[in-house]
Amino acid sequence: MVRSLWTAATGMIAQQTNLDTIANNLSNVNTTGYKTQVNEFKTLLYQNLQTRTTTANGAQKPTSAQVGLGTRNSAISSVFTEGNITASESETSFAIDGKGFFAVRGEDGNIYYTRNGNLQFTLGTNGNMLANSDGLPVLDANGQPIILNNTYILSKITVTKDGELCYPDERKNPQSIGRIIGLFQFNNPNGLDKMGDSLYQQTVASGQPINEATNPNVQRSKVLQKYLEGSNVQVADEMVNMIVAQRAYELNSKAIQASDEMLQQANNLRR
Repeated sequence: MVRSLWTAATGMIAQQTNLDTIANNLSNVNTTGYKTQVNEFKTLLYQNLQTRTTTANGAQKPTSAQVGLGTRNSAISSVFTEGNITASESETSFAIDGKGFFAVRGEDGNIYYTRNGNLQFTLGTNGNMLANSDGLPVLDANGQPIILNNTYILSKITVTKDGELCYPDERKNPQSIGRIIGLFQFNNPNGLDKMGDSLYQQTVASGQPINEATNPNVQRSKVLQKYLEGSNVQVADEMVNMIVAQRAYELNSKAIQASDEMLQQANNLRR
């Protein structure tokens, strides 16, 4: 009975973490480029009550008697399916149609990756720099910040599906200005570290970033100007998952109550 108390407690703790993940998904339903997260569980150690070859009468027994000791969260993985593409009025809004990520350079000098294409030009001493909503510079295909001099009228800049920046000539035909927005893929995007602010950081598990502009072996993503990728959170699915988690939490609570009542009755036998 004491074993059942601890086992049920592990179930309640695991379901609490599950509910935290669901709540985080629902809170980010309107976050641009957010990827829904899913809890994964695994069983804890098993306790052997009886071996395969021994019974109370000494007869052969083909199966053992093992009691599980509960569950715990093994991982919280992200689902990198594409979210809904929505139109935007901003000329510097970009959605990625494919598996690619934008690259930005953080304040610490490290490179981070994101699907959030809500970008903007910021004015600086060296010109106009393409940056994300936090002011972090967006990198081109060569890993350098995209900085344009002040001769360009920013509202006239267009971006092709390959991420190439163009500016109209005298005949108003778009001409390349030699800068390409960098797009990078990973062999295992689930291995990326979540850093907050819709940013991810590469790890050993994710592998090295694959530059789509220089690697012909990957299917290139498309950049859609004046569009944004919404989150891929399905509210109906999350509500169902919330009900399931709540019921599982309640059942574990009932198991604790039942164990407590059984212990109480056992203690009353001495009276």
